Amino acid sequence: MSGSSVMKPGKTIALSDYEGKAVLLNLWGSWCAPCRGEADELERLDRRTEDANIRFLGVNVRDNRRSAQDFMHNLDVTYPSVYDPDGKVALALDGLPLSTVPITLVLDDEHGVAAIFLGSVTAEKVMPEIRKVV
Repeated sequence: MSGSSVMKPGKTIALSDYEGKAVLLNLWGSWCAPCRGEADELERLDRRTEDANIRFLGVNVRDNRRSAQDFMHNLDVTYPSVYDPDGKVALALDGLPLSTVPITLVLDDEHGVAAIFLGSVTAEKVMPEIRKVV
């Protein structure tokens, strides 16, 4: 799974960049109210776990780049996101109901799926799953 960075269009971000690390993968769109609602929570959780063996990665779906960049800038989202306007990256996540956004996955350090959350998440929901993989 790889794609162009939302904030740095010339840069490619790949899941393989996080080899040996657990990953919290969040599919989001700037047009998605629940995504806006969970952005601050995910950002705090990213900072809270920055010393753990987990990294956060977003996948922006069905969006235009400017709106996605504004979302990340205005909501102070600092972890990287892949720009995926056509859903090709998201389709690599076979079996997920892509009509449901946000979707959050917790991947173990071999990038196997440890947990899937459909809809917005809170630290209380996600942290137990993060603890299992770090």
